[in-house]
Amino acid sequence: MTVTDVLVTGGAGFIGSHYVRTLLGPQGPGDVAVTVLDKLTYAGNPANLDPVRSHPRFTFVQGDICDAPLVDSLMGRAGHVVHFAAESHVDRSIRGSTAFVRTNVMGTQVLLDAALRAGARTFVHISTDEVYGSIAEGSWPEEHPLRPTSPYSASKASSDLLALSYHRTHGLDVRVTRCSNNYGHHHFPEKAIPLFVTNLLDGKKVPLYGDGRNVRDWLHIDDHVRGIELVRTGGRPGEIYNIGGGTELTNKELTGYLLAECGADWDMVEYVADRKGHDLRYSVDCTKIRTELGYRPRKDFATGLAETVAWYRRHRHWWEPLKDRAVL
Repeated sequence: MTVTDVLVTGGAGFIGSHYVRTLLGPQGPGDVAVTVLDKLTYAGNPANLDPVRSHPRFTFVQGDICDAPLVDSLMGRAGHVVHFAAESHVDRSIRGSTAFVRTNVMGTQVLLDAALRAGARTFVHISTDEVYGSIAEGSWPEEHPLRPTSPYSASKASSDLLALSYHRTHGLDVRVTRCSNNYGHHHFPEKAIPLFVTNLLDGKKVPLYGDGRNVRDWLHIDDHVRGIELVRTGGRPGEIYNIGGGTELTNKELTGYLLAECGADWDMVEYVADRKGHDLRYSVDCTKIRTELGYRPRKDFATGLAETVAWYRRHRHWWEPLKDRAVL
C-alpha cells in the first residue's frame, strides 16, 4: 500500500483535530501518514489529538506557519497539504486585525511558496462562507464575487485569492473549500454554540446579539470533514467547493434550541448590542460538491445538537480551563 504524507496545519484546533482523528481513526482511508503543524495559540489544544497520539503514522510539530525554514522542512515530505491554520474569531478581528493578516494571509503565502518548492501534489485551502459577505435571499455559488465585511473574512478572502493565484500562475494543485458555520464537540468556548452551552450548564445567562434575526447555516463537523476529504481525494485543481449543512436558523431560533436542550428558559437570555458590521445572512449553494463528488450532509441538526450538548456535559474537564482564554 502506498502511503500519502499529509501535512495538516492548525491540526490541534476544532475542525483540524477532528479531521486528523478521522483520517487516522478506524473509518479513515488507511493510506495516509499525518504531520500536524500547530502553533498552539489560545484555540489550539494538544488534548484534541490525544486519541491519535500513539498512532504509528502520526507526528506533531509545534510551530508557526509563518516560520519559513520550519515549513520548508516539513513540506519536503508532504504529498498533500490541508491548511486549516487561521485566526478565525470575528470579534477578535474587530478588536485587532494584525494577527489575522499575519496568519491568514502571510502564513498562507509561506505555505504556498514552500509547497511550490517541494512539489506538493495537492494543497487544500480551508476557507469560510463569510468571504461572500451577506445575502438577503438565495444562496451563493462558488463564482459569486467576494464581498467580505469583517477583518477576519477580508483576511480569509485574501488568502483564498492568493492560493488560487498559485494554481493559475504556477500550476500548483490548489483546491479551496468554503464552509458554513460548524458545530460539534471540541469547539473552543467563545464561539456561539459552545459559549451558550457552557454558560447554560454553569447557570449563566447567554448573550444574544441585537434582535437575533441574523441567519446562519449550520454544518456538523462530521459532515464538514467528510466534504474536505472528498475534495482532497476527488476534487479538481483550481476549483472552489462550498460545503454546507442545510440547516438555516436565525440566531434567535438557534438560541431556542439550545435553551430547550439545556433545560433553560428565555429568562436566561440577555440581549446585547449588535456586533459591528454584523452580516444578516449566509447561505452557500452546494450543488457543485453534490453533483461532482456526491456530498450530502448526513447529520440532522436535532441529533447533532443533542450529541454536542451531551459532550459538553460529560467533558467539563476539557472546556472549563478554556473559558478564561475566551473573548466573551
